[in-house]
Amino acid sequence: MKYRTIGTGPNRREVSVLALGAMLFGSVTDEKTSFALLDRYVEAGGNFIDTSDNYAFWTDGGQGGQSEELLGRWRRSRGAGAEIVVATKLGARPLAPGTSYTDNPEGLSAKVIRESSERSREKLGMERLDLLYAHIDDHTVPQRETVEGFGALVAEGTVGLLGVSNQAVWRVERARALAAAAGLPGYEVLQYQHSYLRPRADVPDDLFPDGSLGHAGAELAGYLRAEPALTLVAYSPLLKGAYARPERLPGDYDHPGTPARLAVLREVARETGATPGQVVLAWQIGHELPILPLTGVSSLAQLEENLAAVDLELSEEQRARLDAAH
Repeated sequence: MKYRTIGTGPNRREVSVLALGAMLFGSVTDEKTSFALLDRYVEAGGNFIDTSDNYAFWTDGGQGGQSEELLGRWRRSRGAGAEIVVATKLGARPLAPGTSYTDNPEGLSAKVIRESSERSREKLGMERLDLLYAHIDDHTVPQRETVEGFGALVAEGTVGLLGVSNQAVWRVERARALAAAAGLPGYEVLQYQHSYLRPRADVPDDLFPDGSLGHAGAELAGYLRAEPALTLVAYSPLLKGAYARPERLPGDYDHPGTPARLAVLREVARETGATPGQVVLAWQIGHELPILPLTGVSSLAQLEENLAAVDLELSEEQRARLDAAH
């Protein structure tokens, strides 16, 4: 396994370059399988596990919490301690069963930040959350209140690092500027969807028409270059299996640039003896920008394939070809 530092200051952590997503653990993925996947990941040197307080509310029409609860049971049964870095998120938990984060989210008020973080700590069995994200944006609450709410948790020692997901870049920068001006810790880890294939930028998201949800595009890449202390955690790097099963490719990837990039990706896969998915992960891990792929798996075979990508070394020429394809 390889490792990278996330965050700055006394709360920075060394995490494995491949993060494990636990979104469906305890719901779609049963406990026995989930425990086996977690055990194998840690055995391979992995130590960066990702969840959220609303995972997976859509599987049973509830409010979520199954993933955090399962991770709590696993941590207790294995005696896992500070060596395992657990990241969770708040702000997108439905306020009532049968609703969703699109129409009834808990939001990012100071009250919610405190109460939700306490609930997550209890479920996970952790005195301090290693990394806590603002899951989605909340335009109904002043950003200063959100910034101060997160900052208070860090000051109290119940949260280590702060992160943000699925917010417009200008909103992230505004929040970080407010934090800096107030002498408070700001977001240091950004979680967005990122993969080798590029989606169309002109296709609006039905759920988040302001463009706040989703892809790490050119604007975010420029932000990362300008702010070297930031790290991008890339969710859905394998596009839910679309590199192995092209029929799964989302519609916003249906454009003239996709076949060209897929052709080069398959060329490099043949040259290296790897799968296209492994090349994608290796491309991210060795990227000029600080990118940590976050993969979700439901079987040991999938996990083993992803773990093998950590040791896949792409040549400079192969990287140049991958980058140039469009």
